[in-house]
Amino acid sequence: MSWSSVPYPVVIVDRSGTVRGASPRAEELFPGIAVGALLEASAPDWLSGAHTRATGSAGAARAVSGPVAGRIFEAHPSVQKDGSLAWWLVDDTDHRLAREALEAERDRTAFLTEASNSLLSSLNLQRCMDVTAQLAAGHLADAALVVAPPNGRRLPVVTCTGYQQPERSLRDVAAEDVPGLAEALQGFPPVPSRWIDPASAPAWLVPEGFGPVGSIVVTPLPGHGVPAGALILLRRSAESAFSQAEEVFARLFAARAGAAMSAARLYAEQASLSQTLMQDLLPPALRQVRGVDFAGGYRPAKDNERIGGDFYDVHPSVTEDEESFAVLGDVCGKGLEAAVLTGKIRNTLQALLPMAHDHQRMIDLLNGALLTSDSTRFATLVMVSAVRDESSVRLRLTSAGHPPALIVRSDGSVEEATRRGTLVGALPSARATTTHRTLAPGEFCVLFTDGITEARGGPLGDEMFGEDRLRAALARCAGMPAEAVVEHVQMLAAQWVGSEVHDDMAVMVVAAPRSRHLSAVGGRTRGRFTA
Repeated sequence: MSWSSVPYPVVIVDRSGTVRGASPRAEELFPGIAVGALLEASAPDWLSGAHTRATGSAGAARAVSGPVAGRIFEAHPSVQKDGSLAWWLVDDTDHRLAREALEAERDRTAFLTEASNSLLSSLNLQRCMDVTAQLAAGHLADAALVVAPPNGRRLPVVTCTGYQQPERSLRDVAAEDVPGLAEALQGFPPVPSRWIDPASAPAWLVPEGFGPVGSIVVTPLPGHGVPAGALILLRRSAESAFSQAEEVFARLFAARAGAAMSAARLYAEQASLSQTLMQDLLPPALRQVRGVDFAGGYRPAKDNERIGGDFYDVHPSVTEDEESFAVLGDVCGKGLEAAVLTGKIRNTLQALLPMAHDHQRMIDLLNGALLTSDSTRFATLVMVSAVRDESSVRLRLTSAGHPPALIVRSDGSVEEATRRGTLVGALPSARATTTHRTLAPGEFCVLFTDGITEARGGPLGDEMFGEDRLRAALARCAGMPAEAVVEHVQMLAAQWVGSEVHDDMAVMVVAAPRSRHLSAVGGRTRGRFTA
């Protein structure tokens, strides 16, 4: 064979393992190789071993690979006419490094995808911190700490070692004690990762039982315009220090974790704000006030909403001899926009309580306030002033464009107690008529919105519930407690509409208790009853 035309290292070896020929490139690669010498004397073990296996009794020549002088070579055998094997060696170092880099990049991409999915699966801030610590400790370091911005004087910290469960704690420590931590917690301006001398790290930074620390790096968790926190990575002294590529990869992970944590923090703040604001829009829980029973129920137009355009309120009197004021109303529209106007109306009426002795005056002032507001919505409502008179309850009722209140007597008869009047917020003048009624023990007055009487459903699916059905249902409730009447009306309305679309529904019952009421403490508690 003419070796001058062979650009690759080639070694020809007979079946006994003796070298029969070698190209100049092979001689450069294996300096000790010589014709007539054994292959195992000059070639690496992985090559001589492959030749021995290939020339065995049941052997088959297969390509192998291994290191030579700091490079990786693949050896491909070919059988010669005399039965010897020619081993062609190809430098595969660059290809292998490229494949390893590609596989590493695929692993990193897969990890970042997994991290994004895990972090974005929850808008709970504490859960995001736990997941961040677990992923970092499992893939980036031997241990990880996630530090949130200070909660007062204490730092919220989640610590995780390896694949163990994260541990939450509030540390009464200063962020300045850890170099780079205070800057990372500020969130802006952006700061690079910070390496820390393990000898200078405070004791709380190292998990219990972790052992000697080899390297520590602090990486900021960038958020959406708000500081999300910091990620602290620790490796044991037996492990290699963080490389530049690992630090860059840690920052990529930190960017995803910071985005998830800041989104969770903003959601929590918005949810808390919404809950605070909603508390003033939700219907209150009603109870007995000054010897008069009050009960109410509300169902919004959509089951996934808690507020809407219907409302009711009860304002207790200061003394037993004065009237307590109650109101039930219906604002045009549904959902949040209608609920905002109900809040304004409720606040206005509360401010007008000193005028509760004059319902018409309150309606006039409320009408003027709505006409001068930016809202184009109007409302209907019915006002009730109630006071206990021995065993009976005296009522003053005034309706402003609202369905009439119904009074259920002890014998089951049902009578209207109000006239509709003029709705509020639509015309310059809202005229109303006040009526007076007395409830004997066990009798009650029912206030409701048109969401109940106009609810469509029933056997045919499009028939209104109607006032006649409501009257018949209330007649059967004669003598029942106020809470039971409310529950019965709500149950009937829910059964009637089924899964059909419906309006907001509100009902309030004012009742004269069958028993005598005794105030517990100056009439300011629920008290008790005697026969």
